[in-house]
Amino acid sequence: MNAPVLSRRSFAKGMGAGIALAFSLNPADLLAQGAAPPSLPGSLQNNRKLDAWLHINPDGTATVITGKVELGQGILTALKQIAAEELDLPLDRLTMISGDTGRTPNEGQTAGSQSVENSGTALRLASAEVRAMLLELAAQKLGAPADTLKVADGVISTADGRKISYGDLASSVDLKREATAKFKPKDPSTHKIVGQSIERIDIPAKVSGGAAYVQDMRPAGMVHGRVVRPPRYGSTLESVDEASVKALPGVIAVVRDGSFLGVVAEREEQAVKAREALVKAAKWKPGPELPDPANIHAHLKSLPSTDSTLGVKQAPALAATGKTLEASYTKPYLAHASIGPSAALAEFKDGKLTVWTHSQGVFPLRHELTSILKMPAENIRCIHVEGSGCYGQNGADDVALDAALLARAANGRPVRLQWMRDDEFAWEPYGAAMSMSVRASLDADNKIADWHYELWSNTHSMRPESTKGANVLAAWYLAEPQPHGPPQGIPQPAGGGDRNSIPLYDFPNQKVVHHFIPDMPIRVSALRTLGAYANVFALESFMDEMAALAQADPVAFRLAHLKDPRAKAVIEKVAAMANWKPGEAGSLARGRGIGFAKYKNLACYVACIAEVAVDRASGKVRVPHVWAAIDSGLVINPDGLKNQTEGGIIQSASWTLFERVRFDRNGITSRDWSSYPIMTMPEVPKVTVELINRPNERPLGSGEGSQGPAVAAIANAVAHATGKRLRDLPLDAGRVKAAIG
Repeated sequence: MNAPVLSRRSFAKGMGAGIALAFSLNPADLLAQGAAPPSLPGSLQNNRKLDAWLHINPDGTATVITGKVELGQGILTALKQIAAEELDLPLDRLTMISGDTGRTPNEGQTAGSQSVENSGTALRLASAEVRAMLLELAAQKLGAPADTLKVADGVISTADGRKISYGDLASSVDLKREATAKFKPKDPSTHKIVGQSIERIDIPAKVSGGAAYVQDMRPAGMVHGRVVRPPRYGSTLESVDEASVKALPGVIAVVRDGSFLGVVAEREEQAVKAREALVKAAKWKPGPELPDPANIHAHLKSLPSTDSTLGVKQAPALAATGKTLEASYTKPYLAHASIGPSAALAEFKDGKLTVWTHSQGVFPLRHELTSILKMPAENIRCIHVEGSGCYGQNGADDVALDAALLARAANGRPVRLQWMRDDEFAWEPYGAAMSMSVRASLDADNKIADWHYELWSNTHSMRPESTKGANVLAAWYLAEPQPHGPPQGIPQPAGGGDRNSIPLYDFPNQKVVHHFIPDMPIRVSALRTLGAYANVFALESFMDEMAALAQADPVAFRLAHLKDPRAKAVIEKVAAMANWKPGEAGSLARGRGIGFAKYKNLACYVACIAEVAVDRASGKVRVPHVWAAIDSGLVINPDGLKNQTEGGIIQSASWTLFERVRFDRNGITSRDWSSYPIMTMPEVPKVTVELINRPNERPLGSGEGSQGPAVAAIANAVAHATGKRLRDLPLDAGRVKAAIG
């Protein structure tokens, strides 16, 4: 099972793709000796060779290579469509390879809704250039001008019917050269594959019960592992009766390294029983207590912070109208709540380590493993396999290190390690708790004259390789521990905790202050949307409150404060979709609300309208229907884009109505589905999505665009239905009941 570490060169050789000598479209295009390399768009900038992205094979097929990985977002299907369109090849003649440190370019993390923007751009330009190279080479061989040739299904033909295939040219085209990005991709009006709802290539195995996930892998000779975690953060393993556990049936090894403790067994149930025995056999010195959960937001705000001022606008002071409002909002810690607990396979054989992982960044993970295990990078290969639950930084990277540590004791056999449910809930890095405060005033025209926004948050990214230090769990508990790196923010315009904190609305006076809190009393890292979910919740809730102060319709109030025509368009679109009626009164039986954001202020535009019903007796909120309009520029796969938008809305509804990490002074207490409930299938709203396709605009990141507008729409709908403004998430039954009495 231990596949050799392949370089891109050896991979291409093994495929039989003939890489010819010294072919160039135009020698004048080559860089002058010693000249600085030109800037290239997207991921081409750091992975400049064409053969990092594409191979043309002797049988006329193509291999498309990307460092981005499939996380259920349909990205491999979209990237395949992009390459097929530019190459003039049918989809079934393209093979996708992704996320493998031995075979693919290093594109860092698959995160931030940037895959189509970065990898898609690289593949589009690389494919266009390779197609041009093939045409030029065909022109030479056929003796016809390149601009007179036609391409269909990988076959190039002349006007008089002579033909040559891509396969015929495979041994002559040199892709070991740098991309130039000088070849214009196809006009969108000619697209035949891009813009179509192509069936996702990752779906069949998932719906048929096939082996779709890393959790499903069962290689020959595989054994099973489990780990034992401390009672809470910072605990120290004082002693463990290893002998009693080693004597249990099927146990191969008990692994202890400092305060890291695990077991390897022949069968999974044996590993589980051995883990249970290890829990009883281990004695721990408890770590420090956690903060008081009842005052967690006050506690966070009391900690030292690094403050930065953003989005400042200053205009002449306007006459005071006396119409000023202030409000504060909070978001709790949120878990990833992955349906399948994090898992990995690792094999340590002949001094080389191979890890199969659902990490979002196989190259950063390899970097981390190299440092922790003190192994050369060339002896570690990380291969992405989809996980049944993976987005943000859940336990995927942590469990990969766990598996690697156990694999060293497995005598060359692959070790499958799957976390237990309580491992997942208690030890994964959560989405950070946040506090937001807003103050604004109206001018004489009932428009917002000044806006002051403050937010308090920990970091939103402690991913592997993102900082100095080790950012995987087990590294902190080894006999030679490697502490985590210093928490850092993510700079604007993308932002971390301050993502979407700067309003897109046009306010003449505005100021945004980000209080970045380095101290992390509870482990946090990347959760889908980072700070955008909380910031859009606060900003858009407050826009509704200001609209009420101005006695204005919430939709009209937003439109009056926007200049961006694309922003206006999604709001107008969703209002028409939902048959929005200005001035319509709410009731407990029904309420409506709107939310809007341009994700990161640089990606897709999304507007949502939610309809809610509130049960007065219990306080429970039901969401019968959510409408959404999205503008993500050029649409690659309409159905895939709708899938992403729908999924974001449903997840946001679950966060908004149900989810929060619970803890006490002794540790995390929400360790199962009863103590951390999520939205159930009968509670899922009907979701209606319409796309605004702009084929002449660049594609915009869309995977996380709907969560912020959805929470705002639901919160505003609850206020509309109840007449009570709830500013603390989640809007669960207890809080709603307390508000309405």
